[in-house]
Amino acid sequence: MPRTSRKPLEAELSRFLRKYPKTEVMELLVADLPGVLRGKRIRKREFPKVFGDGFSMPGGTVLLDTTGDCIAGIPWSSDDGDPDTDAMIVPGSLAPVPWATRPAAQAMFRFYGRDGEPFFADPRYVLERSLAPLRKMGLKIVMATELEFYLLDAKTDRPTKRVSRVPGIGRPQPGPQVYHPDDLWDIENFLNDLNDACIAQNIPAGTTVSEFAPGQFEINLEHVDDPVLACDHGVLLKRAIKAVARQHGFVACFMAKPFEEDSGSGLHIHMSLVDRDGKNYFSQGKDKMASPPFSARLRYAVGGLAKTMAEATAIFAPNANSYRRLRPEMFAPVEPNWGANHRNVALRIPVSDQKNLRLEHRTSGADANPYLVTAAVAAGVHYGLKNKCDPGRMVAEGEVISLKRKIPNRWDAAIDRFARSKVLPQYLGEEYCRIYAQHRRDESRRFHNVISNVDFDWYMRAV
Repeated sequence: MPRTSRKPLEAELSRFLRKYPKTEVMELLVADLPGVLRGKRIRKREFPKVFGDGFSMPGGTVLLDTTGDCIAGIPWSSDDGDPDTDAMIVPGSLAPVPWATRPAAQAMFRFYGRDGEPFFADPRYVLERSLAPLRKMGLKIVMATELEFYLLDAKTDRPTKRVSRVPGIGRPQPGPQVYHPDDLWDIENFLNDLNDACIAQNIPAGTTVSEFAPGQFEINLEHVDDPVLACDHGVLLKRAIKAVARQHGFVACFMAKPFEEDSGSGLHIHMSLVDRDGKNYFSQGKDKMASPPFSARLRYAVGGLAKTMAEATAIFAPNANSYRRLRPEMFAPVEPNWGANHRNVALRIPVSDQKNLRLEHRTSGADANPYLVTAAVAAGVHYGLKNKCDPGRMVAEGEVISLKRKIPNRWDAAIDRFARSKVLPQYLGEEYCRIYAQHRRDESRRFHNVISNVDFDWYMRAV
């Protein structure tokens, strides 16, 4: 992936400033390993140099932990002096910031090594690397993400869901009230402002639904034929939701499992493959089934995803809280099963025809890094196609299934399984996988050393 030419970037900046001449500051953004956006602000006088020559920033920015701290014992950290490396703006990412109190802009950037090659730890490059084998086959991914989240009351001193009230009574509406249109009318102003922000920032947000818990919502993004761009849309939509929520007195929560007895929040990946002629690759090949129009190719892709799911769980569920979501009674997958039009499976084949036949990967939590999730999914798809992996028996539509845990359900177990992976390093890079395991293991250690209120509630009096 060659370094971006400066001329298109300079032209993009000129067009933007003609349209938004009062812009005073710009935020430069990059996603780190846990998926948190990091970066810095620059003033207007710095715009031309940054877009013309690029800039420098510590490469360890993309290796910070969830709290923004360095991880001891890995390169590009405090141990080796937190060295700088080169950075360039991502073409097409420059956009206004509608929620700013004074005219502001934002742009995404990516890291490069001093040799001009992409920086190994930049999640964008990890994804690009994982896509390369499919591209060599002449295949292109078309995909979109779905993000679930909770809206919480920003004025309370504990996490409190924003729950609709029963008219004339004032008490909270009981039950999950999934797909209730009145829940969306109750947050109409928030949704309208969010829609305006997405239009201004070229984020193709689409359908919004009230999800399977009070105060929980889902927003879908439109399909695009560039997986890196689709992940850009995912992280920028999350940022826009958080920012607009603050303006309306809410806190947008993307934790995988913020409430014990309510549904967790997922990051679902809808993905299809098209060949050089623009035809759906999953709909072609031998062994077609009448309905849906499955082919051997779709089965192999699903088989590869099933085979790699356990070793990739540390990416799909990257935090301690992630594993509280992976409970079979909560519409969250706990084994690498698959089926058509069934939301209790990890790999769902939505209702579709030969043109839009796709798979939905449902394992990841909303707290996961979409670039790394997509990289792991692309790896599984290619591995399955290459090795003609058998996905096993398909769960029938409407079938009641007895779930058995076949993927790790605890953080440390998932990290151990990831560290033993034989497949993912071939796609994501051996060095990156080694550092990822060490990174997550260190954060897990520090998390589990914290004494929580549960320790006192369970043990102080009893023992």
